[in-house]
Amino acid sequence: MAPSAEEVAANSAAREGDNKPFAFRHFPPEMLKDALRQMHLIRRFEEGAEESYMRGLIHGTMHLSIGQEASAVGTCLALTDTDQITSTHRGHGHCIAKGAEVGRMFAEFFGKETGYCRGRGGSMHIADVTKGNLGANGIVGGGLPIAVGAALSMKMQKRRDVVVSFFGDGANNEGAFHEALNMASIWKLPVVFVCENNKYGMSVSTERSTAVKNIADRAVAYSMPGVTVDGNSLSDVAEASHKAIERARAGQGPTLIECKTYRHRGHSKSDRNRYRTKEEIDDWISKDPIGRFEAEMLDYGVVDAAEIEAIRAGVEREIADGIEFAKNSPSPDAKDATAFVYTA
Repeated sequence: MAPSAEEVAANSAAREGDNKPFAFRHFPPEMLKDALRQMHLIRRFEEGAEESYMRGLIHGTMHLSIGQEASAVGTCLALTDTDQITSTHRGHGHCIAKGAEVGRMFAEFFGKETGYCRGRGGSMHIADVTKGNLGANGIVGGGLPIAVGAALSMKMQKRRDVVVSFFGDGANNEGAFHEALNMASIWKLPVVFVCENNKYGMSVSTERSTAVKNIADRAVAYSMPGVTVDGNSLSDVAEASHKAIERARAGQGPTLIECKTYRHRGHSKSDRNRYRTKEEIDDWISKDPIGRFEAEMLDYGVVDAAEIEAIRAGVEREIADGIEFAKNSPSPDAKDATAFVYTA
């Protein structure tokens, strides 16, 4: 018997749904809208931090991840508060994607008592264990062995939680990278290694520093899956991380994910960008992950233009309030200079 018109329409809709990117098939609209809000929040937080630095409100330096927002948000979509992450010196996006409050982050940047580390850690050492953020790390590759230790603890406690360890392409040539992957594979630990390959370890390109074409190719040496994805596509990142996280939860061990992306700014505030051409930077800016995700959300009817503007306006208010909170927060008392600082 021939299918009815209703059945034909249903089958057609199902096929169209199958053709949608992973994120639009797997996550509800409200979750996708919040993902867009987080991406804008990361971008505006870092731009706000950069502006505050230029006005002398922040001292030292900072490493901005502007252009890499899809990697942080896409990875963390499948995580819960009891899952954990380790981060990097370029970790503001990871902190926000894992639930950090931008007011307390600004306060940390400003060296105020209301910061996540009471103003002692600054840009590179924000942690929030209540949200599972074990901390950013100023040491290249420093978070990798910490993540393995945390994952071992989870396995010994028979928890279903996982650890995600973010690191940059420069860390893949550190001994800690190889030791961490090897140990995690031997013990089948619930850890996902996420390399944010933005093409440059400080000022040296991956083509000059790394023997393999794709960093994920190194996974085969440690008997784990290795996946290379477009790090500017939130959906591609979310799909790879979802599979890896579910695999880890099931006790099947670690995965190495490589997100190929790009930082629009220099390595740090002292970087004069002499090793990159303007054409290269402009080409990557044209592939901006936020604009790309907005266009997809509009195409699939998840949001309309007015909703996007409302998200942007809400983020602007949150950033402005966060900066004011940091400005008005108390500075540490000199007599407490050594309080909350630990040494082994």
